[in-house]
Amino acid sequence: MGKHQILVASNRGPVSFALGDDGRLTARRGGGGLVSGLSSVVGSDPDALWICAALTDADRAAARHAPGGRLDLDGHDIGAAVQMLDIPPVMFHRAYNGVANSTLWFVHHLLYDMPNRPHFGLAWQREWESYRSYNAAFATALASGASAATDERADGTVSGTGRGNARALVQDYHLTLVPRMLRDAHPALRIAHFSHTPWAPPDYYQVLPDRVARQVLDGILGADHAGFLCDRWARAFLACCAEFLDADVDMAHRTVAYRGRVTRVEVHALGVDGAELRARASATDVGSRMQPLREVVGDRKLIVRIDRTELSKNIVRGLAAYRELLATRPQWHGRVVHLAFAYPSRHDLPEYREYTASVLRIASEIEDEFGTDDWNPLLLDVNDDYPRSLAAYRLADVLLVNPIRDGMNLVAKEGPVLAERGCALVLSRTAGAAAELGDDALLVNPFDISATADALHRALTMSSSERLARCARLKKAATALPPRKWFADQLRALG
Repeated sequence: MGKHQILVASNRGPVSFALGDDGRLTARRGGGGLVSGLSSVVGSDPDALWICAALTDADRAAARHAPGGRLDLDGHDIGAAVQMLDIPPVMFHRAYNGVANSTLWFVHHLLYDMPNRPHFGLAWQREWESYRSYNAAFATALASGASAATDERADGTVSGTGRGNARALVQDYHLTLVPRMLRDAHPALRIAHFSHTPWAPPDYYQVLPDRVARQVLDGILGADHAGFLCDRWARAFLACCAEFLDADVDMAHRTVAYRGRVTRVEVHALGVDGAELRARASATDVGSRMQPLREVVGDRKLIVRIDRTELSKNIVRGLAAYRELLATRPQWHGRVVHLAFAYPSRHDLPEYREYTASVLRIASEIEDEFGTDDWNPLLLDVNDDYPRSLAAYRLADVLLVNPIRDGMNLVAKEGPVLAERGCALVLSRTAGAAAELGDDALLVNPFDISATADALHRALTMSSSERLARCARLKKAATALPPRKWFADQLRALG
């Protein structure tokens, strides 16, 4: 087994598999924003080991047939070693859907319908035990990778092999318990945990069962370094540590002393690689999608939104704001088109299926209420098509990004980088990106439909010179912290 100085763990990995009609497995790039950001940095590093979960039956088949657990990716543009964990499907479902996506995601995005949910009873306790087992599987795999990279003595010190510099970077809310489990196995290993979501304030975090609330915090505090996308989420985490643990929290210096160790809490905002994004948007498949969009839009103004159909993305209120714009300002009838790309997400959860139905319902109502023979005011598509999304960015006059809460929201950064005529950005003040883009975006309260409609009108009527000037500053801010710098800063923070 090779020695790897950088160990990365995430639920999704840089590759996924499909089973062909001939029974052969074929590999392709993994999906998701986290994977896209990390792949450009870690995926090409031969000193890295990326540990992820097998998400499909084809992934599990590939994992089972991988010698020593490492995938054979010869012929693919992935330089890192990849280990895919064959988690039992029932355990994975309980950990991923029952805890990660239906509990921790809901808590950190403040999404619970409190009179009705959550219910923390016996069934949920089984899900939590599966979440612990799921995290333990990752911790075991990381510990094995760390042992290959270091020669650690029983007293926790590391003897010098020149490769005893291993660092483990654990990603996101799926794996909050891993740092503590890994610390117990490797006391001297340098460990970081990064949260790509918001973090709930104490008065909402207390929804979790007391022991679970403490275990999640204790798990992350097993790391030397805990990272967040913006200052609000870092401060919320520190406040929870002060509230729920017997920990010494220094808010000024962003440190938490707990169980004999000090964890430093830092902010690492994530931007986009402008050159890489523009090169991808110049590809043939993107160009082929631009002409059909141009034909539909014509000489009208274009409002674009691109999201997954997650409850936190606030698509229904965004469509309601567009509806109010048309209802209160009839001068826009026939003069504006809204492209709303709402790609499928987590349809194995009933809340998400119901939400998608609500999105489709209000879209149909807008089309029925305002559409004419020669003008369709809204084009909603739920089929995932990344090249078409890039084409829409290039054509946009206005970009609407109005999440209830978001760790960062890279859509708000990608759009201004690609908009060929400059785009005005209507942005929720509760998106993590608002910390960097707020001065040049039109910030809105995501719950205020009328204010969002007003902001859309202001964006549509903004002068070309103001729009271009704002967009230039947005572009500069969006590309200031590309994924490579974001990741390098975390490695430096680990020493």
